[in-house]
Amino acid sequence: MGNFSSVNAKIGGAIAALVASLVFVTALLVTSPSFASSSTTVRFVSPAWVAEHIEDPQVRILDVRINPLDYIGGHIPRAVHIADNTFRGPNGRLPVQYWETNKIQSLFQQAGVSSNSHVVIYSDEASILGSTMVSYLLERGGLRNIAILDGGFKAYKEAGLPITKEFPQYTVGNFRFRDKPALRVSLDEVRNLIGNSDITFIDPRPAALFAGEVDLFIRNGHIPGAKNIPWPSFTIGEANQHQLKPLAEIRALLAQRGITPDDTIIVTCSTGREATLQYTVLKHLLNYPNVRIYEGSWTEYSAQPDLPVETGRDPELL
Repeated sequence: MGNFSSVNAKIGGAIAALVASLVFVTALLVTSPSFASSSTTVRFVSPAWVAEHIEDPQVRILDVRINPLDYIGGHIPRAVHIADNTFRGPNGRLPVQYWETNKIQSLFQQAGVSSNSHVVIYSDEASILGSTMVSYLLERGGLRNIAILDGGFKAYKEAGLPITKEFPQYTVGNFRFRDKPALRVSLDEVRNLIGNSDITFIDPRPAALFAGEVDLFIRNGHIPGAKNIPWPSFTIGEANQHQLKPLAEIRALLAQRGITPDDTIIVTCSTGREATLQYTVLKHLLNYPNVRIYEGSWTEYSAQPDLPVETGRDPELL
């Protein structure tokens, strides 16, 4: 009997050890930046693609232009208006921070987004940043299929495609926001990563703001060692800032700045909105595996008196 008990104890111990190992590996997969990529697909699609899929019942088109009168004056058929600034506000300490997850979930549900929706997002001109920001939030919530209209509403209109002033009738969605913390870094993580040669900080703000030449924040400048790559450099420029450059040109720009797919990258900006464009392009279009966003960005960082601030323009800025 004693031997039988001993065997049982050994088997029980082996099972416990196996379970502990599985728990450890699972935690590593969830928290490691190398495994921050999700099953979400984000792509840029043409106006023609949007027109071809307007009647697809699983397609939910979101018009995220900030001014509702722009939407009322004309929009893509079946598009639901929900301004990108709806998703942010004060958090008791800082302004313009992302709302807590239950509120974000409710906002998407009210816009008709369900967990099986294929969401298409568009805005106009420089508000491509709003489109990529909403895309990032949907990815953070676990939605699988996301598309951004390349060229935005301007390109859609110039293609001569149908525009309407009618408001669509739709039902509230059932989207469940399953937060993915591995897509972002916190202030404490940034604090521990400053000066780490294995980390590349990319700051997409205008050069003068990056340099600290503009008296805007509590303290002005940038995270020490950050590379300044202004976000418009990823677009075709004034002709339409909602349209990306060819990916080959963006790759060449990154190569000139010494940024490769092997790098562990954190994109940080003013409020966590500008960062989403370069995050989306790097991760989903160029397949850089280790890219995250510092959501608090300079709004949060500059308010911490103990953190170092660097000033001056990036000497490598092209």
